[in-house]
Amino acid sequence: MLNALEVFTIVVVGLMVGVEFSVAFVINPILNGLPGDSGLRGRAHGARMLGAVMPFWYIGSLALSAVWAIAGWHHHGAGLVVTAAGLLILSVIMSLLLLVPINNRGKTWTPENRPEDWKEQTNRWDRFHYVRVAVIIAAFALLVAALV
Repeated sequence: MLNALEVFTIVVVGLMVGVEFSVAFVINPILNGLPGDSGLRGRAHGARMLGAVMPFWYIGSLALSAVWAIAGWHHHGAGLVVTAAGLLILSVIMSLLLLVPINNRGKTWTPENRPEDWKEQTNRWDRFHYVRVAVIIAAFALLVAALV
């Protein structure tokens, strides 16, 4: 049963990392490369769509890691799982304090109602997101290493 939990947790966290990596290094650069404020609608739609799903994915990943840490407490790699869970907690805190406020504003923006500093706000979101991606990649790597 523990093996199934380990694999399931790694798959869930790995998929989350893939989505967030794609947002950071594929989707947003594409949207940013569009002329004028053309990418604004895409970012707003992405903020609405992913903003509805990602909280469950982040909390679910954290919960799975916590259950793994508890269930595997006396097994090899437990310290790595606890550290990974700590990093996932950090990613949730970063999300709530830094990214979600910008995301909540951005999901309502259109070319007609966007604020003057919309590019600065999206650039700030991108910078915070790069750090968050690094944190969740580290958590994912620790979970994988815990299996070795």
